[in-house]
Amino acid sequence: MHTADALVADVMQKPAATFDDHKQELEGQWSRGEQANTEDLRLAPRHYRSFFNRLLVT
Repeated sequence: MHTADALVADVMQKPAATFDDHKQELEGQWSRGEQANTEDLRLAPRHYRSFFNRLLVT
């Protein structure tokens, strides 16, 4: 049972880390007063929706 729990935790952590990295990158641009790439801003909601859909499907 422990091995299955560890596998599930690992699978969940990878998309969460990717999501967090992307979010921090955008927030870093904003906090430095940089203009965020409009294409990145346009795609961000799609990435978030995809992330949450993957969580719900699995």
